[in-house]
Amino acid sequence: MKKNTHQFIQEYKGIAAFGMDRESDEETVMFYLQKFSEDTFMKALIPRLSDRELEEIYEWVHGYLKKYISESEYHSLFLKDR
Repeated sequence: MKKNTHQFIQEYKGIAAFGMDRESDEETVMFYLQKFSEDTFMKALIPRLSDRELEEIYEWVHGYLKKYISESEYHSLFLKDR
């Protein structure tokens, strides 16, 4: 069984336009992040990033995880190891 899903992007019918309203903004961020994290795209992008850019992305993601997600949620929702 797969642990990871990107179902939102498969079903999304919106316009992926930021700045219209909160709901559209949330959907657009979900759209961008799911497209961004697609394996083929990551394989093209990651080698082009500098060491510092890799660190910046890691620190940005890690910072938001620490700020908004509990340890229990980190394991159950993010790592999916519980």
